[in-house]
Amino acid sequence: MKTRLAFVILSLVLSILIGITLHRGKTGNAISGPKRPLIGLSMDTLEVERWKHDRDLFVARAKELGADVLVVSANGNDTRQIRDCEALISNGIDALVIIPHDGAAMAKSVELAHEAGIPALAYDRLILNCDLDLYLTFDNIRVGELQAGYLVEKLKGRKARIVRLLGSKTDNNAFLFKQGQDNILDPAIARGDIEIVHEDWCDGWRPENAKKAVNAAITKAGHNIDAILCSADILAAGAIQVLLEEGLAGKVLVTGQDADLTACQRIVEGTQTMSIYKPIKNLANTAAELAVKMAKREVIVAKQELTNGKINVPSIFLPVHVVDKDSMESLVIADGFHTRESVYKN
Repeated sequence: MKTRLAFVILSLVLSILIGITLHRGKTGNAISGPKRPLIGLSMDTLEVERWKHDRDLFVARAKELGADVLVVSANGNDTRQIRDCEALISNGIDALVIIPHDGAAMAKSVELAHEAGIPALAYDRLILNCDLDLYLTFDNIRVGELQAGYLVEKLKGRKARIVRLLGSKTDNNAFLFKQGQDNILDPAIARGDIEIVHEDWCDGWRPENAKKAVNAAITKAGHNIDAILCSADILAAGAIQVLLEEGLAGKVLVTGQDADLTACQRIVEGTQTMSIYKPIKNLANTAAELAVKMAKREVIVAKQELTNGKINVPSIFLPVHVVDKDSMESLVIADGFHTRESVYKN
């Protein structure tokens, strides 16, 4: 009895220390009746605007389906994220959903979940070298193809000089974005239509690293730059800050991804050219639906797969869309992702 009591107390203390948020209906009290599925959601970070949308949508949809959700955020710390998952497992979750900071590091958490008989789903970012149960994401190779294709089309008719800002090497998606970009850029480079004057990886997807890369590019090539191919909006933010300082904002094409509110504002203002709109509501809702099925041990059919270095992981890929000035109303605003007032600052 003493041992069991000590275990319960330890679990409660761990929950408090890592800041777990337990969502159990409007009153915060457990709901009587049959046991509700309990989902653990381990997030890389909540410091980036996009991930707050994912969390809120995921939790809301899970509650509609009769499930509760424990949410933890590691703030970009791999060690903390593994501890978070250990605590979620100790709290008796029925399924684990992970948005990994480092796809390789989080293989440990999948192993721990499986040791406890808990299925694991990787949300938007692949977890490497483990027996992952399911991977849900957008078509990330297509993201890169759309970004590069947009620039190639806009720069048609001249020998264009571009800077490329790649993402974080700890995020497998960054390599998929690059693969998609290469699919479009390599033929254009071979034709002599495009020259990459500078490119660099941006550790942690941090805008300050994007700034450093653009400053290095300007030191190398001067102001003779036609476009900056940024793999994400957060990198575009850093790049555009340098362009503003150099008097080049609005003169250099800049890509992005995620359709962040600030990015959409920059697009309609003219300092950013485009972004990739990934319908986050669709992703979050689908993830919640799959997680509840996993928690209930129901059969899930995934018709695609992606290797993670150990197995071919059953995968589901969702479509993505280009958003620019012309499509802002019909995509981002029509979907309710952002309001017209917030985008146009009315």
